[in-house]
Amino acid sequence: MSRVELMHSPARGGKSEVRRSGHGGSSCPSILQALMLTLLFGTACGYHTAGHAVTLPANVQTIAIPAFVNRTQTYKIEQRLTSAVVQEMVTRTHYHILNEASDSADATLRGVVISTSTSPLTYDSQTGRASSALVVVTAKVTLTDRQGKVLYQNPAYLFREEYQVSRELSSFFEEDSPALERLSRQFARTLVSNVLEGF
Repeated sequence: MSRVELMHSPARGGKSEVRRSGHGGSSCPSILQALMLTLLFGTACGYHTAGHAVTLPANVQTIAIPAFVNRTQTYKIEQRLTSAVVQEMVTRTHYHILNEASDSADATLRGVVISTSTSPLTYDSQTGRASSALVVVTAKVTLTDRQGKVLYQNPAYLFREEYQVSRELSSFFEEDSPALERLSRQFARTLVSNVLEGF
């Protein structure tokens, strides 16, 4: 099982406080006014929960997501991350998603995997092997429209997650690692949240 440290901003919300003034007990009109003000302020808050897909500019209907570039020594991690981001976009939004760069796309999401690392957090007292590890993936992510205007950009997108380790720590980033599959899904989930929450 894994415990996620989400790197995107938490859902924003606010509390409304209604103060009543008067010289005696409360009357029906003042209670009604307080209730109406509470509803007004409550609905005016511009927040949404994590995972709620908001929309990009109205002219964006098709998004191209070409394969991420891998500048690390981690074999094929760019393929896992790209596939997970495409899947997340397809299942979570109404946009038409293309797997490669195209002139017909209204926007293009590009990613470069800059670094990956694993570091042990806890050890098994009997075997001396790492039992949990912190995995960090850093990427550069940019979403641009057809004219090249930047819609979203993060030159150092940092994703961290803690994992229980069932095998040697060095095997975490192996191509068939189940942990790498989980990391890719969580990376995609938080990245897509960050992109969408900019609007």
